[in-house]
Amino acid sequence: MSIGCRDLRVTAHGRELVSVRALDVPAGETLAVLGPNGAGKSTLLRALAHLGAAARSGSILLDGQDATTAQLRQAVAAVLQRPVLQRKSVLDNAAAGLRLRGVRRGEARRRAEPWLDALGVAHLADRQAHTLSGGESQRVAIARALAVAPRVLLLDEPFTGLDATTRTDLLADLRAALNEQDAAVLLVTHDREEARALAQRTALLVGGEIRQIGATADVLDAPTDLECATLLGFTTHLPPALTGHQSMLVARPERCRPLTGSTPPPPDTVVVDGVLRRVVPLGGAHRLDVDTTSGTVTAVTTADVPTSPGHPIRIATAREHLRECVPPVPGRVVVGAAGPGAAVRWPTRPS
Repeated sequence: MSIGCRDLRVTAHGRELVSVRALDVPAGETLAVLGPNGAGKSTLLRALAHLGAAARSGSILLDGQDATTAQLRQAVAAVLQRPVLQRKSVLDNAAAGLRLRGVRRGEARRRAEPWLDALGVAHLADRQAHTLSGGESQRVAIARALAVAPRVLLLDEPFTGLDATTRTDLLADLRAALNEQDAAVLLVTHDREEARALAQRTALLVGGEIRQIGATADVLDAPTDLECATLLGFTTHLPPALTGHQSMLVARPERCRPLTGSTPPPPDTVVVDGVLRRVVPLGGAHRLDVDTTSGTVTAVTTADVPTSPGHPIRIATAREHLRECVPPVPGRVVVGAAGPGAAVRWPTRPS
């Protein structure tokens, strides 16, 4: 079963929170909705499930047909940022969704057990849920959602607050569990690595609107405008005055490196001259903030670098790592890597 929407708008206190002209998630696909805090990601997810009290207009679709609240509640299961578990055993919590659908307790527990096992918490089945860690609680919440065999699964930042190891393990277990389902899955996240790990497609949501959507690898590597670029980690911004290119160019800071002494730049490299403003330690690397005539440029390097502010420095970026950005067009959604972000064309070689 697919889920989608048409002309969906959500408002609260006179302010539009979400405006999405069209969105579809087919059965068997995971779509990540990636956006910064306050972009409207959770609002969009809740609107798709008819949750929340915000005013809503437009159509929510199941298999292309307008869906009622009752139909959505039957088809959809959701996992929220902070799992809400009852003061019962882990197994009874995992079976709770089935119980709400009228399944007898013994049968519900029997059907929930394999999902506790798939999520790595079967050994906790008899524990009281309120004694669990955050990661364990989230695994139980996901097992509860999967146990009802949902046609649609909505995941609202389910890895928030988990430590790195727990998050990595849960990502792997969830990916394996989703492979056993044919549900349409919508994952809301602010983390591009979660999108890369789980989603076949990714949509970028900025200011309540979808700016770009397509295959995850294409979208994450080819932002179409400056806000999307910043969201995806392309935080080194090179305006035309620095590069000779007609548009703003962006790169990830780790793709930019300082040139020391009289080292000549490699071929097909853009070089920016500036003055070192600050060095920020990042574990085994350093972030360099470099003042130029057109703003601050950022690079991340593991090489030895000067540490005194005011030191002249050059930052080099290979052209293959640069992406072109243009101002967003209201209402326009870029599909995949088509558009400016796909490649940088150099009409003339910058001097």
